[in-house]
Formats: sequence, structure tokens, C-alpha cells
Amino acid sequence: MGQGIAATHFRHYDFRRFARIMAEEMMILHKWFETKQFSSTRGIAGLELETWIIDAHGRPLPINEKLLARTESPDIVTELSQFNLEFNVPPQPLAGTGLRRLCDSLSDTWKQCSQVAAEFDASIVAIGTLPTLTDDMLTLRNMSTQPRYHALNQQILRMRQGRPIHLDISGRDRLQTSHLDVMLEAGTTSLQLHLQVPLSDAVRVMNAATIASAPIVAATANSPYLFGRHLWHETRIPLFEQSVNVGGGPFGRVTLGAGYVTDSLEACFVENVDHYPVMLPLALENACDRLTHLRLHNGTVWRWNRPLVGFDDDETPHLRVEHRVMSAGPTIIDMAANMALYYGLVETLSCQPDPPEQQLEFESARENFYQAARRGLHTEIMWIDQRRWPLKKLFEEQLLPMAHAGLTNLGVNSDDVAPWLGIIEQRVMSGQTGAVWQQRFIDRHPGEFAALVREYRTRQQHNEPVHTWSID
Repeated sequence: MGQGIAATHFRHYDFRRFARIMAEEMMILHKWFETKQFSSTRGIAGLELETWIIDAHGRPLPINEKLLARTESPDIVTELSQFNLEFNVPPQPLAGTGLRRLCDSLSDTWKQCSQVAAEFDASIVAIGTLPTLTDDMLTLRNMSTQPRYHALNQQILRMRQGRPIHLDISGRDRLQTSHLDVMLEAGTTSLQLHLQVPLSDAVRVMNAATIASAPIVAATANSPYLFGRHLWHETRIPLFEQSVNVGGGPFGRVTLGAGYVTDSLEACFVENVDHYPVMLPLALENACDRLTHLRLHNGTVWRWNRPLVGFDDDETPHLRVEHRVMSAGPTIIDMAANMALYYGLVETLSCQPDPPEQQLEFESARENFYQAARRGLHTEIMWIDQRRWPLKKLFEEQLLPMAHAGLTNLGVNSDDVAPWLGIIEQRVMSGQTGAVWQQRFIDRHPGEFAALVREYRTRQQHNEPVHTWSID
């Protein structure tokens, strides 16, 4: 989805051509799985962070192209709306100081972009849904100008046969609205984590990421408000699922999936072809052995845990699992702690002698995920021991020790592990995620969403973990 394109309108021929080439690429992919041609390298991590651009008053500011022109950084790219940017961090081995290098690289990119933003009296903010965003800001006039976004919008409307996209989210309040374009999706920003895995571990890691999604989304929740309504702790989840609701697949285009992966990640790519109509039938020039069309199609199926095919420096194909459930923010140090929690927890779950996916039914994992997104840390979930646990207690007794063991197994520097997981421990004990701090602020200052964003920005710039934030 990130590549530049020229076309925004497509003919029947384009769809037929794309399907034919994708079928050829599926045969190549099948051969790679069958002959085990994927890289055996493990423990390589990368990330993408979606951010907001805001003005001095805390409102969205649609100037992403101006900022990009000034930064001239290949690691900073556009997003769907002109008031969003995406930071990309080059992958690093997690062992040793690799996780810290990831965080330092993210911090450097953040500082670079923030310095340029200040020239426009603007700021960069990482927050899942921006409380000052209003419904009328999500229009095509604020869409980024790159053709791929306009093509995406046209194809989503085509697939919906011109019907508007309806949003209906019930939390403490209820929000109902309709849009004739895809811009609702611009209301969601996230921290997306990548993990390269060898073929032998891929199924276990994918399923571990699915099981971990519930506690992860609860501990990282940072999106309680949309259009002035108090909704879920992580409102991004229903917002994204509904904003690109075009049908296809057992559970829609944005999904936790129809079940665990059983034999091979190849099944996800087969499901893409069998159940999800092609959205962007681009005439791509790269050779089939790069699976360019197949990878583009995979990029238009937004699984919360998504398998990816990439290539090592020597062109050996590799597999990655992309974890997409985390909200952006609140601070760099919070996001470093979130990364440590995810990578450590998934490592332990995927290496257990008895596969957790054989102990926890997928429907329970699904129910856990949506309840945790709705209620945050204040919920109970069914765990792999077949007991229902209050999430706070589960973190204390099982999840944090699992994360610590996993990071140790990955070879992460022990001097980094304790401080990062200590932040998660204190966040869980206090119950104050980014979402909860925002709720407490608005409870103290009803309706003051601009003041909330300005105070949030100040505290984010100080880079103190969110569990330490007070309410003035």
C-alpha cells in the first residue's frame, strides 16, 4: 500500500490481468512453502508509527506534504490524510541492544520531524484517535494527494456500490455517522510492530500474537474519544473495522481472523485470494518472483496480526508477522515498553511445549480481544489455563514474568528489560493507560478536548511514562 502509483481508475482488463499474475505468484509462494525456501533468520524487529500533525491549539493541521518537503527523509512518509504522517524505523536484531536501537531510531526521527513542524507552528503527536478531530474534517479535501489514496477511495466505494460507510460504535456514549468516502479510516493511528520469523516458527508466532492481542490492546489503549464521544478504551478497533467495511472474508477486511493458523501461513494468502476481491489492480512492473501483486493484495487485507513476505539483503524471501493492535503513543518511552511487552510475551507463548492455541479456543481469544479493546484493563479474560482472570492480576502473576522470560530468551540486554517491563508493571498497577488518563482529564474538565490535547502534547514532549501523569 505504500508504493507510488499513477492510476486511479481501472477497467475489467486490469482486474483480469492482476488476478492472472497473482495466480502465478501464488504458485511461486506455494513452492517456497513446499520447499522451505524462506530465510531461517529470527528475532529481527521493525516498526511503523502513525502520527498526527496538530496546530498550536491542538487541532489537526493538514500540512504533511510541507513537512515531508522540508525533512527529505525516506523514513517519513504520507498517510491517508494530510494531517497524518508515518515514521518507519529500519529493522534491527532484537538481541543485545537491538530493541534500544529501534527506540533510539524512532526517537531520532521524531525529533527531526518535530523540529521541522515547529517551523510551521505545528507539533507531532502520537495518539490513537485525536480528541479534537471532528467529523467534518474527514473530507476528500484533506486527503493526501498521492494517487494511491484516491484509487483506494474509489475502489472502496465501487465495492460498496456507492453506498455510504456507516459508523456505529457504542461505549459510554453512542456514535453514529455516515461517510461517502474512506476518510473515516484516517481517524486511526497505531504503532505497528514487525517480527521476522523462520518458517518453522511462523505458525506458532502468528497464533501467539493472536492470543496476546487481548492483554496487549488493554495495556496500550489510548483512544477513548472520537468526535467528542466517549466510546471504547481502544476506539481504533471498531473504527478501523467499520471504516473499510466492504465485505469479503469471513469477518470483513479488517479482522482478527476466522481462526488460528494450523499448518502454514500460506493459508492466510490463500484466504486472501479466495475470499477478498482485488481492490487495487495495478499494473506493476516488478517480476513475479518478488510477489509484487500478491504482497499488494495482502496489504489491502488488514488483519490485526498480518503475515508478510519480504526479502533479506541477499534476496532470500522471509516471513514476518505484523502486529497492528497497539495504539500510537503516549510517549516514546511508553512505546518502548509496549514493544518489550509484545516481543517478550509472544516469544514465550510461541515457545511453550504445549501450544497455547490448543488450550484456548479461538472464539475465546476473539472475545478476549474485543472485551479488552472495549474496557481496557478493567476486564476479565479467559486464559490458556482455562481460568477467567482479571487482567491486572493476570499481568502480575503470568504475563509480566512471561515477557521477561521471552526477552531473556531473545537475548535482549538485561539492563533494558527491567526498566521497560517496570513501566508496564506500574501502568497496570495504577490502571492508568493513555485512555484512562484522557478519561480522567475530561471527567475533571468536561468537554475541554482542545485543552486535553495541549496538555497531552506537553506531557508527551517531556517523555515521562503515562502512569506518572497527574490531572491538574
